[in-house]
Amino acid sequence: MGRERAGSRPARRGRRPVRAGVLVAVLGLGTCLVGVAGLGVWNVQVVLQANGPVRDTAEAFFREVAAGDTDQAYDKLCREARGKWSQVGFGSWVRTPPQVSGYEIVDVAVQTRGGRPRGTVTVRLTRDGGGSEERELPIVQEDGKWRVCGDPF
Repeated sequence: MGRERAGSRPARRGRRPVRAGVLVAVLGLGTCLVGVAGLGVWNVQVVLQANGPVRDTAEAFFREVAAGDTDQAYDKLCREARGKWSQVGFGSWVRTPPQVSGYEIVDVAVQTRGGRPRGTVTVRLTRDGGGSEERELPIVQEDGKWRVCGDPF
């Protein structure tokens, strides 16, 4: 009776702790993947929803500059840009020949940096006399509004 049967296996230990550990790891990984996917979708929505307002801001700014309405264009500048130029100085600078007589929005790009959306508009400026040049115009969000920032000319 004390003999072991041929072909019999030793008693198996329970695999429950290993299975439970694997299940917890899989659930944790799944939760992380869902979180990453949700963050990605949120970033895409922010960028896609901002594309139109960024373009509209640049359009309004250059329409006013081309029409000579520098006071309205100045109001669309960010705090940093308004800190560099006074309203009178900005108006004088914009009116310095060759003046902007037309523009064409070539490209609009919006991305998030540090969780904050930021736009870049590529614009082709036409100057008096027919010359043209391309510029990149940074657009930032301040106090819930999109504002032109940096040197547009």
